[in-house]
Amino acid sequence: MMNYPLYIFFGLAPSFIWLLFFLRKDSHPEPHATVLKIFFYGMLSAIPVALIELGAADLFKSTYLPSFLVQTLYIFLGVALIEEVFKYLVVRQKVLQHPALDEPVDLILYMIIAALGFAALENLLILFPMTNPFQFLETFLVSSFRFVGATFLHALCSGLIGYFLALSFFESKHRLKLTIQGLILAIVLHGLYDFSIIKIEGSFRFVLPVIILIGLAVFVSWGFKKVKKLKSVCKI
Repeated sequence: MMNYPLYIFFGLAPSFIWLLFFLRKDSHPEPHATVLKIFFYGMLSAIPVALIELGAADLFKSTYLPSFLVQTLYIFLGVALIEEVFKYLVVRQKVLQHPALDEPVDLILYMIIAALGFAALENLLILFPMTNPFQFLETFLVSSFRFVGATFLHALCSGLIGYFLALSFFESKHRLKLTIQGLILAIVLHGLYDFSIIKIEGSFRFVLPVIILIGLAVFVSWGFKKVKKLKSVCKI
């Protein structure tokens, strides 16, 4: 049986590896204390999200809708929507008025940091079963799969939202519209990813998730480059 320090290591490792990767994209490094604070707030946001998702599951099950429709609505509205909105709220409440926010690319970066904090606690909750603890190899495999899957997805979806947030501060008349667009795109892609893994059978279930991850990775990488070219300083 594996000890808890190793559980914690495998739970946090995917988020910290991606965090180090994305922090390297910032030519003007953010204060370490601020990065850790937003990461921690991202972790905390996973707690109310888990509770809301449990309540949403019961709510959808209590309807008289067909089972397939109930599961689909839950995936998109009870999971993807709630998770993307809460990650956004972390940045909205803790970053948008912060002095560390001094360039457009910071909005993408802080959205990703909050998402990686969220994913870290989510990973821990998955790797800390109440009974029948995972063996070392299984834990390693689960952690590795989440590194290239769910954790990466959280970072990329939030990076997508961050890109639209960055644009919104240069087009103040369309700020709300751009923010909503970013959220909707992230929710739809997140939902499609989960729907494919949960509802599609056979090896094809992983085709759409891979396409989504690759597409998002290309877009976020392009978004970083485009936003860095915006010379104006964010006026929050």
